[in-house]
Amino acid sequence: QVQLVESGGGLVQAGASLRLSCTASGRTFGSYAMGWFRQAPGKEREFVAAISWSGSSTYYADSVKGRFTISRDNTKNTVYLQMNSLKPDDTAGYYCAAAKRILAAATTNRADFGSWGQGTQVTVSS
Repeated sequence: QVQLVESGGGLVQAGASLRLSCTASGRTFGSYAMGWFRQAPGKEREFVAAISWSGSSTYYADSVKGRFTISRDNTKNTVYLQMNSLKPDDTAGYYCAAAKRILAAATTNRADFGSWGQGTQVTVSS
């Protein structure tokens, strides 16, 4: 099992940037695909971005494509989500997730993720 701790959330104005971090412990971080999901009040948790174990492949939700960038540093057991041009619709709790098993590529399927962080809140004011 892997433990995940997110940080970097906050309250910002529309158009601002934030960088979320997720640090993993308890398992060989570099072997597993990682992802970011978000959940707004009253809504289902939704996929945001994913990255393969090597960082060579990434996927993004259409709503964040071109504004958000996922990356990872396997030497620091950390995955990042750089969020630019933030909009009020981006307001949500953001959750880091680690794949259940070793995958060759990134995945957008929530069922492929088995470990979750506690979340970090991002609030974007208009």
